[in-house]
Amino acid sequence: MPIYMIQASYTPQAVASMVKSPQDRAAAIKPMIESMGGKLQDLWFSFGEYDIVVIVEMPDNLSAAAIAMAVGSSGAMSTYKTTPLMSATDAKKAMKKAGGAGYEAPK
Repeated sequence: MPIYMIQASYTPQAVASMVKSPQDRAAAIKPMIESMGGKLQDLWFSFGEYDIVVIVEMPDNLSAAAIAMAVGSSGAMSTYKTTPLMSATDAKKAMKKAGGAGYEAPK
């Protein structure tokens, strides 16, 4: 299954809610991901531009987009970004394929 990295930032209201009532956000989102045919690999809280980083396996792009829409429509996130990930093995295959693509750079 394709793997995706989700990076998101909570709104101030969502952070206030979690401070008032601490909660396991991985446990909270796992059922939603599984209902879309996916698997939660892990969730980390982070410092900086994003508050959380989530790694999920999803059956396809449509399912990953549905997760983004469901979370985005909640109003709990101020930013949300989904990045498809590629294994090192697949990246090497892509490099080999690119070598035979015949692309010519502008001169």
